[in-house]
Amino acid sequence: MTTIDKHKFNLETPCLVLDMDVLERNLLKMQATIDRAGKNLRPHVKTHKCSALAKRQIEAGAIGVCVAKVSEAEMLVKAGLDGILITGPIATPGKVQRLINLLIASPSLMVVVDHPDSVVLLDAALRERGLSMDVLLDVDVGLNRTGVRPSEALSLARQIVSCPTLRLSGIQAYAGHIQHIPSYDMRTQASHQCLQDAVHIFRNLQAIVPTCTIFSASGTGTFDIDPAIPEVSELQVGSYACMDTEYLDIGSADDDTRFVSFDPALRLLTTVVSANHDGFVTVDAGLKALYKDGGMPRVVTPDYVNLAYDWFGDEYGRITSTDNSKLPALGTVLELVTSHCDPTINLFDRYFLTRGDQVTGVWPIDLRGCSQ
Repeated sequence: MTTIDKHKFNLETPCLVLDMDVLERNLLKMQATIDRAGKNLRPHVKTHKCSALAKRQIEAGAIGVCVAKVSEAEMLVKAGLDGILITGPIATPGKVQRLINLLIASPSLMVVVDHPDSVVLLDAALRERGLSMDVLLDVDVGLNRTGVRPSEALSLARQIVSCPTLRLSGIQAYAGHIQHIPSYDMRTQASHQCLQDAVHIFRNLQAIVPTCTIFSASGTGTFDIDPAIPEVSELQVGSYACMDTEYLDIGSADDDTRFVSFDPALRLLTTVVSANHDGFVTVDAGLKALYKDGGMPRVVTPDYVNLAYDWFGDEYGRITSTDNSKLPALGTVLELVTSHCDPTINLFDRYFLTRGDQVTGVWPIDLRGCSQ
């Protein structure tokens, strides 16, 4: 049975819905902000895992997109997208071969490197195929997850430049660890401080490497902070499109108690499936539908704003009242803002698109499970 023109509360739950009016506002606001700053936007697809949404971001003005893994890039190339940056390092021969196959199909493809052995591996494979490609030097600016230490960055850059198959096109400096600092002023200070080493490295590289023009950085939490750094050339923001409570609970430039820059376009629908106990009801969205990390899911159904969600096992959640008001009846559908959008989205096959309360379309989450 078709779902188009259904009321969203008639969908089978749990499911994800995208409010298209909110989504479009978010995309346009981010693009306008980056345009005014004279920067480029290369949004991160690891958030929404959807080639149709990535196309909308490019249509709105993005120069390309970011992905975390080779498999995500493979799906986007298959969908006809270009300008893809793989933001995670690649360290095995098998992945390198997949990368090179992608490069043949999409010559604009870029990847980050952060280790001498990875440079050797990539250079050898490209030589064997008679190819070359653009790479970014991934610099660790305090996240301590990937990236070369700042003290070793210039040495690694010289190694890259010595390889005729590799064009050093710039650096990546992602400060993921400061994106959710609650205070806007403290987040501003922390972002500027942690990017200073990368700025110094970038300036040195620009003086000796003509192709070094890209400084890729930032996230949703610093989208209006990092453009003040002149060297930053592009922002790889992700969550702004969908949003979640983890971001909504941090401060913003206009309100240090909450993040008002973007609204939650992504919602999860869940149904009350058991109402046999005093003090709570059980809904059909548990750990398999809502990732348990970051913020807490928030009930935003207009008639039930004083409800609280908590996980109640793999398949179920528990809904309680925060003010002793009446709990929803059996069969009631509730609308939630998710705790952490990226991994929650990866649990589902599709988005239901809505205008108002009506379902207007479906987008497959076609990058779901692409974690290699």
